[in-house]
Amino acid sequence: MKKIQFILAILAILSTFQVEAQKTTKPSAQNVSGYASFGEKFAVGKVLSKEEMLKKYKNLKKGDSIPVQFKTTINSVCKKKGCWMKLDLGKGESSFVKFKDYGFFVPLNSDGSEVIVKGYAFVDVVTVDELKHYAKDAGKSKDEIAKITKPEITYSFTATGVYIKK
Repeated sequence: MKKIQFILAILAILSTFQVEAQKTTKPSAQNVSGYASFGEKFAVGKVLSKEEMLKKYKNLKKGDSIPVQFKTTINSVCKKKGCWMKLDLGKGESSFVKFKDYGFFVPLNSDGSEVIVKGYAFVDVVTVDELKHYAKDAGKSKDEIAKITKPEITYSFTATGVYIKK
């Protein structure tokens, strides 16, 4: 009888350790199974929604930069190399994403995919020349490119890592 009580006590202690381990385990790349990884693999922590991210952008001023992770949908990707993407922020707004040190690219056919990005959000002013370059990369017509005449304030993002849902 004492042996059974001893075994039950040991099992109770072990199950307590298991529950505590589950509570304190940090989020990791393992909880993004079903996602393809590009750039730095990262632990998924506090991931903002697109609506929360838009609010963050609205409070930024030129020169501000904040580290953040957010989840949304890819609106478009560079059709030449996959060297940039535009992410949906809702309400007709988007975030223009480049990759840290031009160090990685995303698949050219990832438009419409769910994505989690980690990096730095900031507000930027994009020159007319840059806008024309991006329009050309996106496959816009010469007429559409010629209509670009003013710089644009953009919600920008430098991604260090990207997870795209498979």
